[in-house]
Parts: sequence; C-alpha cells; structure tokens
Amino acid sequence: MGPLPGVRRIRTLDVNPYWDPLSTDVLSVLQHRTISTPLFPGLKAFMCREATVVFTPFIPLFLSPRTAIIDVGFADSVPNVPPLIFASIISTFSTLCPSLREIILRALPVGPVVIAAVSDMLIACNRNTLQTFGMISPLTDAGRKVLYQLPNLRELYSLIPGPTLLPPVVLPKLVEMYIVYTHSHEWLQSSDGATPNESTSVTFETDPPQVGNFLEAFEGVALATSISTTLLKFEFYSSHPWNPTYSSLLAFKQLTGLRIGNPCDNGCSSTVDDNIVINLARAMPKLRVLQLGSGPCGTPTGVTPKGLVELARQCTDLSTLCVHIRVDSLVQGAVGEAATSPSNGEPTAPREECALTTLEVGDTPIPEGSALTVALTLLRIFPWINGIYYINLQWEYVEDTIEVSKRLSGQIGALAHPPSKASHNISK
Repeated sequence: MGPLPGVRRIRTLDVNPYWDPLSTDVLSVLQHRTISTPLFPGLKAFMCREATVVFTPFIPLFLSPRTAIIDVGFADSVPNVPPLIFASIISTFSTLCPSLREIILRALPVGPVVIAAVSDMLIACNRNTLQTFGMISPLTDAGRKVLYQLPNLRELYSLIPGPTLLPPVVLPKLVEMYIVYTHSHEWLQSSDGATPNESTSVTFETDPPQVGNFLEAFEGVALATSISTTLLKFEFYSSHPWNPTYSSLLAFKQLTGLRIGNPCDNGCSSTVDDNIVINLARAMPKLRVLQLGSGPCGTPTGVTPKGLVELARQCTDLSTLCVHIRVDSLVQGAVGEAATSPSNGEPTAPREECALTTLEVGDTPIPEGSALTVALTLLRIFPWINGIYYINLQWEYVEDTIEVSKRLSGQIGALAHPPSKASHNISK
C-alpha cells in the first residue's frame, strides 16, 4: 500500500500531539501504511512539540530516508513511558534517516538504556552530514569521542555529568555551543588545544554550589584558540550565588551579548560596581545586551551615574541592560556635569545617544518621593528607554513618567519644527 494522496509534496511536518491528539486507532492505521513505503517519502524536517505517551512510540512512522531534521520535545507525562520504548525509538533514527543534519531531543528522560541508545545512534549517524546535535543527556565514552570530533558540527547542546573528562575536542566548524555541567569544571581543562575556531556563541549552565574560577579557566582555553576574536555572545548561568571574576572577560572584545546569572536568593550576591561596568564597556564597545547578575534584589548597591554614563558613552548600540543600580545616587547626582564630563576636564564633541530601550531593575528600591527624579535622570542617560522590567511597584510611576515625558517631547518637537508647506507653481 502506497503513501496517502498528496503526501509526497510534504517537506516539513510540525505536530503537537498534546493539543491535537491522535487516537491509537488512527496511528495504527498510519503505521500499517508504512510497512513497505514511508508515510511521507519526501519529508525533510520532522518537528514534534510535546510528544505524548500515546504518540511517542509512533514517531518512527513519520520519518523517511530524506528526513534530515528531527526536532522532538517530550511532554511532561512521557517519563511514565518505560525507558526501553525511548531506546527502541531513538535507535531507529540513524537507520531511517541515513543523512541526518540536525537531531534535537528535548526533555529526554535519562536512564542507562536511553544513554546507550542515544550514544549508539550518534555513533551510527553519518558524521559528515551532522551539523546540529541537541540533547541534554549523558553519553557513553564512545559517544563522547564521536560527538567532540564531528567535522561539520555547527551547533552543540550537550550535558557533561559528574567529574567527566572530555576526549580531544576537534570541532573546526562549531559556531554555537550550549553546555550544561553538573559537577566541577575539570572537563574544561581537558579541552585544552580544542579547535572550535569559528565559535560565535557559547552558553554554560551549572548547578554545583561552588562555581570556582570558571571564567579564568575559560579565558585560558579561549586564548589558546581564535575564540577570543570570534566570540559574539557569552552566557553563564548558575543556580547558586558566586563571585564572578569579570576581568577574565575583558579579552573578548567583539562581544555583542554578555549575560552572567548570579542569583540573590539568600541575600545580595552582586559585586558589580562602577569600575566593573566601565572596564567592560571600554573593552566591549559593540555590546547590545548586558546582564551582570540575575534579577536585581532589594539591596541598595551597584552602579552609580558615573558607570551608567560611561556605559552609554562607550556602548551606543546597547539595547538591554540588567545590573544592580544605586538609585539613591541617581537622585543625589541627578546626572550633573561631574558625571557627564570627562575626568580630565577637557571638552568633548557631542556624543552619540545610547540606543538602550530595555532596563531590568527587579526589586531595586527607590527613595521615597524621588520617582520623578529617577525617571528624568534615566531618560537623560538613555533617551530611547521605553521599557522597564520591575518587581518593586515603585518603578511603575518611573515608567509612566518616562512615557509621558517622551510623548510631550515629541509633541513639542513637532510644534517647534512644523512640516514645510509644499511649494506651488503658479502659471501666468
């Protein structure tokens, strides 16, 4: 029995069984049609959001030898499925799709049989065609050896569990990397001599209470390659407070995005001050996004107008900012001449306005009765600001004031510079 009418023309299939459930009867009928011929013989990309318990065992029937992209996210209820079912499904991917280019499995349950199946599937894949590997799942030693030496891999999303040492890392085409690790970062040292020379984006996520000197270690590895000159985005997220050594990031002068997660769950953990922000701004003038720490807490600490003004002056393309801010200093200084003039007192040409539109302030406190001053001060430093993300409701008035001020400024500007009247040619 051949494929259903019209399915030969289907190149991409995106399904969500959680919201559009298929009965086992329907799936069984479809499975019967795939005994000798793929259900979708021309399918190049299969994407499934929230694969359910019922749907998961039938995933292979949607694949074909032409399928190059598999992107599956499993629903919360799927872990109730016996791990052997996952293993049997995953093991078919490299056979059914011999030229896989992208393989992404989200929320994949972890277990020895699943780990073995994922590793065996990776080993059996066409290593020359695979460009994206995305699974937050452990691998066997043999699987890791293959993964970290894929010649054309461009995107990597992976888990490094426990005190794992990596095999030699040779990923010459790697562009984007997202690594979750659950122990110390000795694995990073084992990657000395790695060759991810085209990397533009790296993200690390970790859970251990002690982060240690990760930034220093990463700097040492990066300086041994060309990453320091190609890296555009660096992100590091920890679920526990730690003390980042921000100076280790100064070598990455091309960064457009820098995010460091450092939660203030049990008291303020931020060490960010004017010197840190100014040094980063001067080293990274191309920054568009800057986040130093998680959502700001209610402790009155952080950056003053001196740091904010220098950040705005150096990083004119900055659009999003999240740092602890000393709001009392905004009120006291009100961005006077001392904050906006260079320290040597020499006159300077008018500076380009900073493009910042979004400021995250979290639970940052505002001195009573000073919301208007805070709003006008921020508007002077960041003339294009239009969105403030806050927990402390005092910031609602600041945001409203900024919006009204900008609206009035626009109306006054329109009155001061009315559109010129069109000229008319009068024939005689």
